[in-house]
Amino acid sequence: MQKINFGCGLSVVSGWTNFDASPTLRLQRLPVFGRVAQSLTQPIFPIGAVFGDVVRGLPVAASSTDRVYCSHVLEHLALIDFRKALADVLRILKPGGVFRGVLPDLEHEVRMYLANPAQDACSSLMLGTYLGVMERPKGLTGLARSFLGNSHHLWMWDYKGISAELETAGFVGVRRAEYCDSEFDEFNAAEDPSRWSNCLGFECRKPA
Repeated sequence: MQKINFGCGLSVVSGWTNFDASPTLRLQRLPVFGRVAQSLTQPIFPIGAVFGDVVRGLPVAASSTDRVYCSHVLEHLALIDFRKALADVLRILKPGGVFRGVLPDLEHEVRMYLANPAQDACSSLMLGTYLGVMERPKGLTGLARSFLGNSHHLWMWDYKGISAELETAGFVGVRRAEYCDSEFDEFNAAEDPSRWSNCLGFECRKPA
């Protein structure tokens, strides 16, 4: 069984192929220079992390994968890139293969904002959702940190929105998911409860 975890960051899952598109990871995997890059860049990615960009296309054969998982990745993609990522996931999945993921829940964040009586509620929303920018990057160091990092959220989702996008992309059986509620044990073994609290989970599959 081939299992793909994309956008893994530092969370490498045993038994899965773990891809991440970080430029820092790419530098650290270069022959010879990679060891130098590890001493100059942070964070240092685990050995099991492999460079791969789901927007440009993962280095995985079409219709070869049984399971695809992503945790707190899709909100870091611009809308067009998000749709490209869904298309690539559909490409690599076998017919009947399952795609599952978790990301911040925009509806939850909005409800929290509306219930917050504080004068700085809007600022709390912007900072809490990583949609706001406190200060523009300045100088070469700031620009490099902005390029190598990808902490800002570019497009957030509620269940109505992401389920419609998944169906439009060609997935079927779309449902809202909760922590460790999958019938497939390999997903349950990959999940971290701290990344599911007050978040939006989904599960769907490629048509058989």
